[in-house]
Amino acid sequence: MYILALFGNLLIILTVSSDSHLHTPMYFFLSNLSMVDIGYISTTVPRVIVDIQTHCPVISYVGCLTQMSLFVIFVCMDSMLLSVMAYDRFVAICHPLYYQVIMNPSRCCVLLLGCFLLSFVDLLMHEVAVLNFSKCEDNFEISNFFCDPSELLKLACFETFINNIVRYCTGALLGLLPISGIIFSYCKIVSSIMRSPSSSGKQKTFSTCGSHLSIVCLFYGTGLGVYFSSSLSHSPRNNAVASVMYTVVTPMLNPFIYSLRNKDIKIALRKILSRVF
Repeated sequence: MYILALFGNLLIILTVSSDSHLHTPMYFFLSNLSMVDIGYISTTVPRVIVDIQTHCPVISYVGCLTQMSLFVIFVCMDSMLLSVMAYDRFVAICHPLYYQVIMNPSRCCVLLLGCFLLSFVDLLMHEVAVLNFSKCEDNFEISNFFCDPSELLKLACFETFINNIVRYCTGALLGLLPISGIIFSYCKIVSSIMRSPSSSGKQKTFSTCGSHLSIVCLFYGTGLGVYFSSSLSHSPRNNAVASVMYTVVTPMLNPFIYSLRNKDIKIALRKILSRVF
């Protein structure tokens, strides 16, 4: 699964960068999403492979903090980029005449920088809650295969009230803000589609948004599954299975969803394969 995720996401990046027809805002954000997915899955899976081979699932305090930090950055970037991609589709469908003006290269770079800055703020809030671990106990046992931020927050040495504030703030930044942007964008898109008299135009619009919606449902569906499984079930096995879906399956399937459902990607892939073979 890890090799498939690396291969699929690298193929998307190569395809977008090599085909000039794909040098548009939509594919600019898609290639960045693929880069984030590579970092996202590489934060957890290589360490798991090492633990399986060595039969020693122990990680140092610094190593755990580093893994958590990278995971938070990448997962928040993933969430923010999905929201930005929804905004891009909203502008393209609802304001097609102004699309090139609104989604100019500098605006795209600003949106990408904004995604990173918000991810960094989310990371700082997590760091505030877990940096005092060493002052509490010498050893911690995490009921997961990686340093899951939600598990670490449960072990944090803050009072329950402060811990809950950190949880709600990070949850709002990671989930509420991006999901609100996605829902707003697609409400406007659906409203615009319903006003269109052309059935072929409606079909084309739905096919354009289908890949993005599939990834949004996969990302947030598995994320919510992890959240509810950890809240309702205290079984480490169930939490680990839910986390595998969230941290491994999602970044593995993202490139294949886009390549199989997107006509432009298929054409660009055929061109690359024809050059190679």
